[in-house]
Amino acid sequence: MQLRRIGKYIGSFMLIILLVSFKGTYTNEKEKHIKVALRMIGDEFLLQVGDSTSRILPIEKHQQRYLIQFENELGFEPDLLSIAAIKIVEETKALHNFILETEKCSTNEVVHSFEISSKKDESMIPCKARPLPKDCYKVYVTIIEEGVSPVLDQKNLAATNFSFVYIIVIGLLLIGVIWYQKMRKNRASINTDWIQIGEYQFDKKGMNLFYKEKSEELSSKEASLLDLLYVNLNQTVSREHILQVVWDDEGDYLGRTLDVFISKLRKKLDADSNLKIVNIRGIGYRMVLN
Repeated sequence: MQLRRIGKYIGSFMLIILLVSFKGTYTNEKEKHIKVALRMIGDEFLLQVGDSTSRILPIEKHQQRYLIQFENELGFEPDLLSIAAIKIVEETKALHNFILETEKCSTNEVVHSFEISSKKDESMIPCKARPLPKDCYKVYVTIIEEGVSPVLDQKNLAATNFSFVYIIVIGLLLIGVIWYQKMRKNRASINTDWIQIGEYQFDKKGMNLFYKEKSEELSSKEASLLDLLYVNLNQTVSREHILQVVWDDEGDYLGRTLDVFISKLRKKLDADSNLKIVNIRGIGYRMVLN
């Protein structure tokens, strides 16, 4: 029953891991599509300014913004960038709502920006701007969800990632606690039912005595007597106490029976020379382990 319960917990946790992995895979695929679309915007922009030879540098992502960089310095009319962006958006449908900001490489000053929305009436594109002189420019693109500001989108993403990490940590802790409790219970069971007596192993519950690969069954009285002597290892146990615990009687007949059972136990324990049951004359018996 315990193993079945653990299996259910582990199964649930693995399902969570699979969902997280699926989300991560989906996110990675989406990232690839976005980067391809942004590279297409960069290529189309270069064609708009009459440059068909220079390269678009690899698209980078800085926090929640993508970076488009050009190989050479450019001088251009800002409207050409918005024209290129709108054309690629309509062709690919890979991008919906985003903000483009053009910055000077040397000062990081925003020299031009506009926002494109999937709803054309919500796009914000400034009127014709003055041409920008030849210089090094970089374009930052911020993807925004419909109806969500970039700042809130970034906070929501961070909160989502934290939630998944929190679930994973809690799941691992839960499995660890269940496993620990199971192992603790098993150890307690072993400590209660199995006793190491010298070179012997005594299965108290099963009433068996093991020595290396050999095993020998014990009667209930032999098992009780052996357990009592071991509990009081290296201490003298009076005959009266033994009879009371094992036989619950102190008659002369049972007294002689005790001697017989002691003799039987000695024979069954004689393989270990360090383990002996000693007769303390007039008092009782003592199990001695050197």
